[in-house]
Amino acid sequence: MGKMVALFLAAVVMTTMASLGHGLPDDQSPQAVESWLLHFPHAKPQFTKLHFFLNNILNKDPPASTPVAKANTTDSNPDTSFGLVRVIDAPLTEQSLTDQPGAKVIGYCQGMYTFAAQEERATLMTLNFVFTDGPFQGSTLSIFGRNLVTAKYREFSIIGGSGCFRMAQGLGTASTYYRDPVMGDILEMSLAFYRYTLPGDHSN
Repeated sequence: MGKMVALFLAAVVMTTMASLGHGLPDDQSPQAVESWLLHFPHAKPQFTKLHFFLNNILNKDPPASTPVAKANTTDSNPDTSFGLVRVIDAPLTEQSLTDQPGAKVIGYCQGMYTFAAQEERATLMTLNFVFTDGPFQGSTLSIFGRNLVTAKYREFSIIGGSGCFRMAQGLGTASTYYRDPVMGDILEMSLAFYRYTLPGDHSN
């Protein structure tokens, strides 16, 4: 009898762990999140790399980003735009839209960026990468960092996420792939980070 109870409990635990991992992107209820965190000590870090293009296209309706606030002195500092705040909802694609106008959209960059430097053109980025297609559909990555527009490569922090990317941590780099004062700009994004999987998680 004791052996049967032990086997039953073991089966329940294994089933619970498997469902927690495999169903991760779909179940974001408070109970599921709490259960995931309680099992987090058993999670394994998984090194992950992503590459895509962020298309901040302005000459379309509606534009991918738009100003929502600015300081009284912003217009007198056109080189830095200090004090300007823009919100963004820009498509993330596998290829640049300048190279392939019909490139597959895998998600969206949503959030805001603020021109926060008085001596150079640089922004403070507070963004979410929201994935709407592919193996990470329904998951997000949270981005925080500085974007020095004139630098070849700009490093930023990956500070968390949701779905498949719960507790994600890592770094990313952005480089300007295309820029036009009327059309907007396209950034090439390369991300390298750790995400965590629970036993029984068979997602990619």
